Amino acid sequence: LQDPEPSPMKEEPGELWISQDEETKSDEKPHVSKECDVKKPFMCKECDKHFNQPFCLKRHTRTHTGEKPFSCKECDKNFISLSHLKSHIRTHTGERPFFCKECDRRFSRISSLQRHMQIHTGEKPFMCKECDKHFNQPFCLERHMRTHTGEKPFSCKECDKSFISLSHLKSHIRTHTGERPFFCKECDRRFSRIFSLQRHMQIHTGEKPFMCKECDKHFNQPFYLKRHMRTHTGEKPFSCKECDKRFISLSHLKSHMRTHTGEKPFSCKECDKSFISLSHLKSHMRTHTGEKPFLCKECDRSFSQIGNLKSHMRIHTEEKPFLCKECDRSFSQIGNLKSHMRIHTGEKPFPCKECDESFRHGTYLKKHMRIHTGERPVTIESPSNSLSRSLLTPPLC
Repeated sequence: LQDPEPSPMKEEPGELWISQDEETKSDEKPHVSKECDVKKPFMCKECDKHFNQPFCLKRHTRTHTGEKPFSCKECDKNFISLSHLKSHIRTHTGERPFFCKECDRRFSRISSLQRHMQIHTGEKPFMCKECDKHFNQPFCLERHMRTHTGEKPFSCKECDKSFISLSHLKSHIRTHTGERPFFCKECDRRFSRIFSLQRHMQIHTGEKPFMCKECDKHFNQPFYLKRHMRTHTGEKPFSCKECDKRFISLSHLKSHMRTHTGEKPFSCKECDKSFISLSHLKSHMRTHTGEKPFLCKECDRSFSQIGNLKSHMRIHTEEKPFLCKECDRSFSQIGNLKSHMRIHTGEKPFPCKECDESFRHGTYLKKHMRIHTGERPVTIESPSNSLSRSLLTPPLC
């Protein structure tokens, strides 16, 4: 048997979690000789771990038996050692006796302070042999290794999701309970995860310390910079198993997968439409609010979507990046190219329901339908030459 991963305890927001064994090494380590420390003569019969003191072995054995003889009088939690109980008691008293001499942070556990100090020293002695990443704690390396092995030993009892760490599972559980214990002191927003709060705080501070060396863009998180860098390198490490498309981020892949599953979890509260991604929903919501935040710097037009602004800008730049492979024509819009290609393919995807005619363009079909409906085309007078033109006249190819 292997020693099960101990249950970490989270003392205060911003601190990393710590295992029981790690805390014990820091808080309860007695004075022993180097010779005894090296030999570690006391062995666990369950998992072959060695210890330099018999009481260390006795305490470790409780991780196998499940015995937790030390109880908290304030709540119903139990612990395998007195040091763990004492450390836990500080969550009730708020005591933080261990302080950093480099900054003003204080901690309830000596091990938390020791780990924090590595921020100042930059020490990361534990290296992954698969990808050369370095970590400041062995349990951080152990958790990271699961990203290579695919192991996800922590399962949610409410749904079928599994996670590589207990902290990830606990964070996920809040999606079921709705708990949001981390709140912003600047505004009234609350968050289910501490790093979500930390990222949110950068909205107030404006801090974006991570800069791209290729284009000088700044980001408030290192993983945003890492993802952005793929737009320069062309790297797309996330591939779809259903088709041959690849993506620069896992979130983009997950969003794409919904095109295969048909899942549309993001619903509009104003109408009955649903979308595969939150960004699509936000974009759609502007059709209800009328918001057009994307402004053209060349004229006074504004748009509800960034893609529409980019397309519009080609009017000013006269850029026509979409080239027909059959002839020498080029277009400013991908839709115009697709429409043009039907001249070469002969495709007529717009059939008339009243007769057997089909058309290359929807506008051609609308004009044709007037034969059946008897509708007369609406005309407007051109302000430049007083000529009349039909509102339904199809565009030229």
